[in-house]
Amino acid sequence: MTHGNRLARLTTGALAASALLATGLAIAPAATAAPATAPTAIQGTAPSCVKRDVIKHKKYVKVTNLCGEAMHLKVVIDWGNDSPCLTYQHGEQWEWNWGRGSYGKVVTC
Repeated sequence: MTHGNRLARLTTGALAASALLATGLAIAPAATAAPATAPTAIQGTAPSCVKRDVIKHKKYVKVTNLCGEAMHLKVVIDWGNDSPCLTYQHGEQWEWNWGRGSYGKVVTC
């Protein structure tokens, strides 16, 4: 096999592989985003019926659900670890402490 034939075969093979790859990319299914109602999706700042008692220098917040219905809530800590998104019934309260960062807000999720 001459050098020219080998180069032609490599070029043809590369073109065929490129065409196959391009075809595969063209027919690949599109990615879908998680629905906004997914339990971990942040929906917005919690309403005012969610009471927040924050002591920033102690890195502590007590949150009370006074909304009259169950709420899915989490505490957002800027530059730190957020609380998990959990369901809290009307009248339930909980505390969240963090080590690094500062209190951001309470959000629905």
